Amino acid sequence: MIKRWLLAIAALAMIPTVHAQTSAQPYPTRPVRIIVPWTAGGASDTSARIVAEKLSERMGQQFVVENRGGAGGTIGAAALAKSNPDGYSLLLGSSTELVISPHIYKSVGYDTNRDFASISHVASQPLMLVVHPSVPAKSVQDLLALAKSRPGELNCASAGNGSTLHLAQVLFENAAQVKLQHIPFNGSGQAAAATLSGDTQISFNTVPTVIELVRSGKLRGLAVTGTKRMGAMPDLPTVAESGVPGYEMLIWTALLAPRGTPAEIVGRLNAEVASVLATPDVREAFAKLGIDVSSSTPEELASYVAAEWTKTGKIVAASGAKIE
Repeated sequence: MIKRWLLAIAALAMIPTVHAQTSAQPYPTRPVRIIVPWTAGGASDTSARIVAEKLSERMGQQFVVENRGGAGGTIGAAALAKSNPDGYSLLLGSSTELVISPHIYKSVGYDTNRDFASISHVASQPLMLVVHPSVPAKSVQDLLALAKSRPGELNCASAGNGSTLHLAQVLFENAAQVKLQHIPFNGSGQAAAATLSGDTQISFNTVPTVIELVRSGKLRGLAVTGTKRMGAMPDLPTVAESGVPGYEMLIWTALLAPRGTPAEIVGRLNAEVASVLATPDVREAFAKLGIDVSSSTPEELASYVAAEWTKTGKIVAASGAKIE
C-alpha cells in the first residue's frame, strides 16, 4: 500500500516536468506555410520561395509557399488573419494588399493595422518610368514639358485601377502638376505590351517586366520611382532627382503572422529572416530581379506600414479608384 502511494506521488511530481518539456519544445516542430496572396510566378511568389528555402535550411523544418491569389491580394491576407496564431501560418504580404486594396475594396476581411503581428520587412523595388521610343522625351523634364503642352493627350498604361502602377501615375501628376490619360490593363505585362506597341506612350511599370525591353532599346527608360538609383541600371536617375522633389513609389514586401502570435516566435523568425537576407547569394538573387532586400525589427515594420497606410490612402483618394 505504502509502495503504491509513493509511486503515485512520484507520478504527480513528474507532471510539471513533462509539461515544461512539452511547452519548451523548440519552434518549429512541423512544416510552416507562407501564404503568398498572388498566383505563382510573380515577384512576390519568387521572393517568398527564395526566403522559404533558406528558412527551411536554417530552421530544420520545411517552409512551404501556398499561393492564395485573387481580389487584389485580399483573399490570401484574409486567410492569414483568420489563421491560428501559433507561428505555423505566415504571410509574405505586399504593399498592394496591406495598404492599397483596403482603401479600394468595400470590404477586405481584415484590418491591416490590427490583425497582423509584424515580423520583418523583406524587400522593396521601385517602378520604372518608360516611354515608347517615338515619344520625343529623353528625360523626365522633357516628358513634363511635353505633357504640359498636350494636357490629357498622352496615354499612360497601368496594371488596372488602383494598382501600384496607377497610383504612381496619380502621384506623378499631382507632384508635377501635369495630366496624363490613364489606360488600365489586366496586369503589368499587358501594360508593357501596350507601350511597346505604341498604343500607349507611357507606363510606370515593374522593373522585372520592362528592364530587358529598356536594355534592348525597345522602350526608353527615363527614371525609377525610388529614392535612390537602382544597382541594375545605375545611370537611370530617380524621378525625385529629375525635378519632382519628394517623389517616391515602391512595391514592398514584409513577413507577418496573425495577431497574437507569441513574442518569442516572432523574435525567432525576425532573427532568422535578418540572417537570411544578409547572405550574399540571397542578395544576388533579389538583385537580379531589380529588388533591394532589407530586414527590420517588428516595431520598425509596424511603424512603416502605418505610415504607408496614411500616405497611400491619400493617393487612392486622389485617384478615385474604388472596387465594390
